[in-house]
Amino acid sequence: MKLKLILIFGLLATTASAQVTFDVSIDSLNLFIGQQTGITLDIAMGAGQQLELPSLKNGDELLPNVEVVEVAKPDTTPLNEGKTLEIVQRYIITAWDSSFYYLPPFQVKVDGQTYESRSLALNVYTLDVDTIHTDEFFPINPVMAPPYVWDDFRPLVYAALFGLLLIGVAIFLFDRARKGKPIVQIIRRKKVLPPHQVAMNEIERIKGDRKWTEENSKEYYTQLTDTLRVYIQERYGFSTMEMTSAEIIERLMSENDETALNELREIFRTADLVKFAKYSTLINENDANLMAAVEYINQTKQEPDPNAKPEPEIIKVTDEKRMTQVRIMRAVSIVLALCATAAFAWAVYKLIDLLR
Repeated sequence: MKLKLILIFGLLATTASAQVTFDVSIDSLNLFIGQQTGITLDIAMGAGQQLELPSLKNGDELLPNVEVVEVAKPDTTPLNEGKTLEIVQRYIITAWDSSFYYLPPFQVKVDGQTYESRSLALNVYTLDVDTIHTDEFFPINPVMAPPYVWDDFRPLVYAALFGLLLIGVAIFLFDRARKGKPIVQIIRRKKVLPPHQVAMNEIERIKGDRKWTEENSKEYYTQLTDTLRVYIQERYGFSTMEMTSAEIIERLMSENDETALNELREIFRTADLVKFAKYSTLINENDANLMAAVEYINQTKQEPDPNAKPEPEIIKVTDEKRMTQVRIMRAVSIVLALCATAAFAWAVYKLIDLLR
């Protein structure tokens, strides 16, 4: 019975061992001194088995003057629906002396059992040196800096231009904030009525308010003559509000005909009597002077140019809104200045690093 169990365990061990295959290959058998070649270890084993690879690292020597330059990361590939694993381990080696080398076998362990590869050969050649024509030997060239190209400087130029743009915007905002002006003034075109239209609208208002004619003739004639004074001032371009009636008539003698001047004289004469002599007027007399004012305006009015553009009107903001805009512009200008400084600092740092 014991013999039977030993045979069963031996058969299982043999089966497990048979599942492991180990092979080694080299990329090139012939090298010049200092050249490199690769060695590949290829192990196939069961998915549940434990593998121990050679403990080689960069700088180790397989033989004297045969050095491991690089140890790659093992590459594992599942096979047979995951039942078998293929592990590939790569080593890069070089040789520092010419000779024919027999590389020692590589060893791996699978579940504690050691497997050994076949030996490899490596033939390393030296370079032929012409010792006769020594004048053809040249000294080692100095280290040459690579040429500068536009791609090296393009990010720096863009960063500097971006910084200049930010500085310009920051200065503009700070200046507007210092002067208390908005970023953009809102301007709209306002249609301005001609002087005769303004005067006629005012006369219509006076006419519609009958209490001036019935209760207060002085106020009625004050508003009527002020309307005419404003009209004359806008129509003929001289100040009338501080002039007497006679001075206004005298100034208009070169501008108006006698009929228009007579109508204006009668209005101003009646107004002066009412305001200064406490003259009492009748309703029909007030209406007649009102019609005379309308007639004078119609005789002397100047029609506006239909092609004239409306005059611009600047829309002003309140003090509270203006102060809020000023604070925002100052804060934004400071942030932009800091961003511009960062852009310039980065560009200078990169330029110094590039020119080293």
